[in-house]
Amino acid sequence: MPKRPHVTIYSDGGCAPNPGPGGWGAILIADDGYTKELSGGELDTTNNRMELTAAIQALRALKHPSDVDFYTDSAYVKNGITSWLLAWVRNHWRTSDKKPVKNQDLWQALYEETQRHTITWHWVRGHAGNHYNERADQLVIAARERLKSP
Repeated sequence: MPKRPHVTIYSDGGCAPNPGPGGWGAILIADDGYTKELSGGELDTTNNRMELTAAIQALRALKHPSDVDFYTDSAYVKNGITSWLLAWVRNHWRTSDKKPVKNQDLWQALYEETQRHTITWHWVRGHAGNHYNERADQLVIAARERLKSP
């Protein structure tokens, strides 16, 4: 069986103000050095929705099942995917206090995308000098600015 490709992903999302116009960005880095940047935005959204969208779009961009090191500066995404998600699925998308999961549509989409890949999730401190995290943040800002242009 051929070896699965390995990809490193950095993603970010944000709004200004929150809620308000938002952007997301992701950088995919293959082991051979090939790099792909993705970004987009929405006029009326939240930071958390943009963080989730960045993760979803990054994983959707992978053409083949892959081994992934995924870096996010969002504790919401990291904790959600590694600590809360399986309980939400078992509880029919309800939290431990029986309330509907916020951003359920995006969590379901992210869960679906994770099924094709083997992913190790990492939290990275935002705005702390990590080159790829800083670049993902630049993509977020640029995507948000494009929304303001006529």
